Amino acid sequence: MLKMVPQNTKVNFLGARKIAMVLSILMMLASVALFFTRGLNYGIDFKGGISLHVELTEEVNTEKLRGLLSDLSLGDISVKNFGDDNQAMIRIEEQPGGEDGQKAAIDKVQSTLTSAYPDIKYLQENIVGPVVSEELKQDGALSITIAVIAVLMYIWFRFEWQFGMGAVIALVHDVALTIGFFSVTQLVFNLPIIAALLTIVGYSLNDTVVVYDRVRENIRRYRKMPMEELLNVSLNQTLSRTVMTSVTTLLALFSLFFFGGEVIKGFTAAMIWGVVIGTYSSIFIASPILLVFKVEREGMLADKDSADSAAKFR
Repeated sequence: MLKMVPQNTKVNFLGARKIAMVLSILMMLASVALFFTRGLNYGIDFKGGISLHVELTEEVNTEKLRGLLSDLSLGDISVKNFGDDNQAMIRIEEQPGGEDGQKAAIDKVQSTLTSAYPDIKYLQENIVGPVVSEELKQDGALSITIAVIAVLMYIWFRFEWQFGMGAVIALVHDVALTIGFFSVTQLVFNLPIIAALLTIVGYSLNDTVVVYDRVRENIRRYRKMPMEELLNVSLNQTLSRTVMTSVTTLLALFSLFFFGGEVIKGFTAAMIWGVVIGTYSSIFIASPILLVFKVEREGMLADKDSADSAAKFR
């Protein structure tokens, strides 16, 4: 694995920055357009629906339960262990026909489950309305916004404001393209996908900070080197680490995608896409942005000189 990428690469990443930025802008515009025209395939969490808390006389087999209910043509169905091993929470998307439609769906589900499990107990049943679902949408959007703002503040204080803006633009790029991915594929978009988006933010930020740390070190080491060349040097120096991290993460994610079952397929699909896009953005978005905002190297050089002077008098 260590030999996957040569240690002394000299790839001219910055030479492709204009093509990459145009491509990214087009993809972001397409993602926004798809979001407002085609929309997302919202799951139960965001559309509302029915929830049933059941108790069996045996350990719950979620795959068997899901198989029984999938033949009822009720749309998106979620079955999860809930509480004890013999209890499960069943959630079904909102049905047409208003309250009567929901009650008819509950009767159909209970009839099917009672036929398969005569001793089943129905501990609780609820109908989740659109108000609760709308609150979940707002909370999900708010959580992502807070995460991005927190990243901006962290990078700004750790580096310079240009670095903060570069990291935030890269993160917005990653989130927007992930939303576009779900709009194109129409995979179910639910609360676990919000968790995936926040994880993608963290993954992309980690990649970006590694590159930015090396950029800062090289600014202090190569004081006369042109910024474009310095950024290329920094990206090549961190390329081996970036590729190894991405490949090992993708290997685990692909295993989960193909063998982890339907429950986590949407989450892992989002993560696979996010790792690829996050790696791309840390190289072709976050780094070239420093040229656009004309990062000031004098401040970092002054800090280095002050630190060196203080060290001499200790």
